[in-house]
Amino acid sequence: MTTTLAGGRAARRQTMRRIRPRRSPAVPLLLAVWAGAAAVLWLWWQNTPSIADQNGKILNAGRITGLLAGYLMALVVLQMARVPALERRVGSDRVARWHAMSGRYTLCLVFAHVFLIMWGYALQAGKTLNDIVQQTIDSVNQLPDMGKAAIGTGLFVVIGLTSIGPVRRRMPYDTWYHVHLLTYAAVFLTFWHQITTGNDFALTPMAKTFWYGLYGAVTALVVWYRILTPIRLNLRHRMRVEAVIEETPGIVSVLIGGRKLHRMGAEAGQFFRWRFMAPGMRFSSHPYSLSAAPRPDMLRITVKAIGDHSARLRELRPGTRVWAEGPYGAMTASRRSRGKVLLVAGGVGITPMRALFETLPGAAGDLTLLYRANTTQDLALWDELAKIAKERGARLMYAVNSPEGERPDISAENLQRKIPDIVDHDVFMCGPPGFAQGVYEALRGAGVPARRIHHESFEM
Repeated sequence: MTTTLAGGRAARRQTMRRIRPRRSPAVPLLLAVWAGAAAVLWLWWQNTPSIADQNGKILNAGRITGLLAGYLMALVVLQMARVPALERRVGSDRVARWHAMSGRYTLCLVFAHVFLIMWGYALQAGKTLNDIVQQTIDSVNQLPDMGKAAIGTGLFVVIGLTSIGPVRRRMPYDTWYHVHLLTYAAVFLTFWHQITTGNDFALTPMAKTFWYGLYGAVTALVVWYRILTPIRLNLRHRMRVEAVIEETPGIVSVLIGGRKLHRMGAEAGQFFRWRFMAPGMRFSSHPYSLSAAPRPDMLRITVKAIGDHSARLRELRPGTRVWAEGPYGAMTASRRSRGKVLLVAGGVGITPMRALFETLPGAAGDLTLLYRANTTQDLALWDELAKIAKERGARLMYAVNSPEGERPDISAENLQRKIPDIVDHDVFMCGPPGFAQGVYEALRGAGVPARRIHHESFEM
């Protein structure tokens, strides 16, 4: 059984809008980050006297690694704050990669800071490198806020270990997600010793003021966007499950009703983090894309059962309360820069592509959708796609395995043969990582510039 959910007048109006590409603020933001790092280095340099001995070199190396680690900790939390300028303009996937990279650098700097400072303290006390463990214990017991810092560092270690690829892939998503939230506690616990024992903040009161301002601003953003904004959104829109419909074996659509949903600001191609107030699902928050253009009274997600949470969606009952956070994601019409568009979907990646297929501005002949699946039975939402293609004069193609199981050839040559003017297209793409990588390489081989290939992936 399938369900058709058309976007109505709002979706039709969207298809008639002018193409107005919006620039990503990623480059200015990265420049600002590097400017902040340069300011930290300048602070260290200004407060660093001439270094005459080995002990001085070790202690000052410990100081700069500590300052940089403290600066990156603030950025790590900022990247978790779900600030709209980042999530909807830069892209959730890109922010997630920045967060993962910043976290790795932060952990390395924290380890270097602890090792170098404790080694320097040991030498200062007339001890040797072999006494570093005892020196660490003494410092934790004697220096202000070092106990908190030790606990915070331990939490960073746990978070870092669970974020290693092979470990994360073996952990349930919910477990990893809740462990990752300990980052807030780790940053809070390690912050105070920076102020009380940091030589740079004692010598430069303005630096202390800046540090308080940096961490205070980041904290305010977290409270506003991670706590207050979701509360306001859900109290205002009061979402509930309207129906759960099986599209194909293993794939279901969940229809979600509510009040004035068009005022949530959601666009085709975006996703929300969904929490369903049903037994066994209340404490699980998972990201699912909208599979249809938002309507004033209805949203829809279409999900493939690939884990405990997604498999339980079919058991939802009408009336179940829904808690959502979002919308997130930058793979929207605003990324488009050309008149013609190719949409490429792999498997359940069809969900955001279906919404874009319905709403992307364009005249007849401008849009093409290529849908990759294992069999024709796996082509979820096919009837809807065919109807949209007919109404909009768009081209709809599918690529499925042969009866013998042979995979279709989505190569640069085949893409050029099927779409001769492919170099003049923007391409939106969603699917499993391996599929997305293969299609990306084929598109580049066919001459499509990288800046016109739009894809969000959350593999770190």
